Amino acid sequence: MSNSTFTSRPGAVGSPPEHYGNPFGEQRTLAAGESIVELADRAVITITGPDRLTWLDSLTTQSLAGLKPGESAETLLLNPNGRIEHAMRVMDDSEATWLLVDGSEREALAKWLDRMRFMLRVEIADRSDDFLTLGSFGDVSLPAAVSNDVPLVWSDSWASIARGGHQYSRAEQHPGANWRYQETLVSIDADLSDYAASGSLAFEALRIAAWRPRFSTEVDDRSLPHELDWMRSAVHLNKGCYRGQETVAKVHNLGHPPRRLVMLHLDGSEGALPEPGADVSLGEKVVGSVTASARHFELGPIALAVIKRGVDAAETLSVASDIGEIAAAQEVIVPTDAGAEANVPRLPRLGAVKR
Repeated sequence: MSNSTFTSRPGAVGSPPEHYGNPFGEQRTLAAGESIVELADRAVITITGPDRLTWLDSLTTQSLAGLKPGESAETLLLNPNGRIEHAMRVMDDSEATWLLVDGSEREALAKWLDRMRFMLRVEIADRSDDFLTLGSFGDVSLPAAVSNDVPLVWSDSWASIARGGHQYSRAEQHPGANWRYQETLVSIDADLSDYAASGSLAFEALRIAAWRPRFSTEVDDRSLPHELDWMRSAVHLNKGCYRGQETVAKVHNLGHPPRRLVMLHLDGSEGALPEPGADVSLGEKVVGSVTASARHFELGPIALAVIKRGVDAAETLSVASDIGEIAAAQEVIVPTDAGAEANVPRLPRLGAVKR
């Protein structure tokens, strides 16, 4: 069965179609750049005014002050303790900065930014109802909306370590190395009838296989960027101060993240997939939870999970499901010894000195 084509446009942030009848085929065409995915669960916020980039730079984890028109970046907003509060995909058109975010962030992020304006020359606007966000891979040509002569296309940098970033994964071949993904804003009334469509399940399977974190799935109220290997694309370690920077620096240089993101290869013999939030256990002990799961057209049933850092990477885990426990083999994303990059020598304790 071939992929469907787009037939209607929602007028606000909602739920995208999960599939069009052929999830595996939709994965293949999406990965090959032969279809696009409707991301109706995304939102768009703009910041205008001459202080917009330096202001956003001072608040978030990425170096944005020098972002040029048409360039793309990714940044996180942390709380004072370094926990992730928002994740933003960023582009600028020389007069406005465009933030592409998950729909669940829409209202809270816009309100927070508006409260933080103080006397600065910035204005915040929610533009979610004016645009549809489309996801694609490769060189798909889409009717992108244009602002100040700049096409509104955000290109993901996940394929390599961003400038100023750091990768905890030690994989010889990172599965995100070929992640040529982009998000395009099109007018809400754009004619997309000529484009093949893939559902959100296809995109989720490809995202999980690439170890790509997402705010609405991998983040909870305790999440640190280090735990999700999000230092790779969204944190600049050598920029100026921002909220939560002290925690980021301490964990990276002196400590270890308390949890770690892992990909799980699930036993598919029973045909079940765990739901987000399902317990991940080692023996009788719960050691984490599933954040997302999917059936991949090549890898089979897979999932992302956040587990305790000290869990032995060689251990086979089990995941709760409606039909019982599912065996799960780990593929390490964040190693158990991630962090402590400063290699500060330890001094002997005074009590251990022989007299």
